[in-house]
Amino acid sequence: MRKRQTLVMNLDAVAQKARVSTSTVSRVLNELDVVKSSTRARVMKAAEELNYHPNLHARSLARGKSRILGIIVSNMENPFFLDIYRTLEADARAHGHEVVVANTDYQSQQLVASVQLMLGLRVAGLAVIVSEMDEHLIQTVAGSRIPAAFYDVGTPQKNITNIRVDYRKGIKKTVSYLSSLGHRRMAFIGHHSTLGPISERRKSFLESVGRCSPSAEAKIFAATDGLEGGRQAARELIESAFHPTAILCVNDFMAVGAMRELREEGLQIPRDVSITGFDNIKLAEYCSPPLTTVNIPREHIGHIIFENIIGDDKDQHGIGREIVIDPELVVRESTGLAAKS
Repeated sequence: MRKRQTLVMNLDAVAQKARVSTSTVSRVLNELDVVKSSTRARVMKAAEELNYHPNLHARSLARGKSRILGIIVSNMENPFFLDIYRTLEADARAHGHEVVVANTDYQSQQLVASVQLMLGLRVAGLAVIVSEMDEHLIQTVAGSRIPAAFYDVGTPQKNITNIRVDYRKGIKKTVSYLSSLGHRRMAFIGHHSTLGPISERRKSFLESVGRCSPSAEAKIFAATDGLEGGRQAARELIESAFHPTAILCVNDFMAVGAMRELREEGLQIPRDVSITGFDNIKLAEYCSPPLTTVNIPREHIGHIIFENIIGDDKDQHGIGREIVIDPELVVRESTGLAAKS
């Protein structure tokens, strides 16, 4: 009751300052009716001077439908997730929507809490860009009937589009390329190895190395997802008895951290050791040396998500389908011929 009283008092204050009725203020802020431009300008100026911020949830209820989209990501610190979010946000704002974001830090219990938050906000659409999953979550979202898009996890439902990357193909292309350069001892740096999409890359690495040569060797190292995690995993690798000629990283973010640790240990890239990433974030192009990586078209994915939960594509094709992204290897200066033993 107190919140509603405060809201009414704020509307009254704006109306009094703008010399209009509270219903006119409500129409202007909720964009429900055509109001003269001079009146609209006077209301908006009064609202700004009084530091009045309309309640987005109340605005959605007044319009009869929500104008809020939700996006949930595993690690907003990683530019991969940030790039998808920024594209989705740009598309949303261009169509009169706002975006609420939640970060899970790869915790399935936090994912569940974040989904419940979004459903409670009655979002118009939901994007779930994560590597973790809860077994009951898909049915919860399916039961909500909210248009949703899951990236990397889940299965298509009548109101859920599933977008996934063919990680096996990306890893296979990378290992095949390194093998062509003479690399027979390769290491993999990853994180959260029990999570499905991460585990898939790790397993694909081991299988691909095993196929490239009977004498090939492979080892796995892991730490947390991030620059420091990449450094830590590289440090453990250097201190181990295994000395690879090539290192594949689960993503570019960890690869950049690993490259710093290798340089600080006096190793030259790629003369002493080659290194690759995954995702092709902008940082990969600008680090030294520029990073060989696998391109995941993040802007394209952001557009796909918007079109499948809100845009025209949803009406034309319907959601509830699976979209597979085919990754491409991008060769740069961080890889070269294998160092001779």
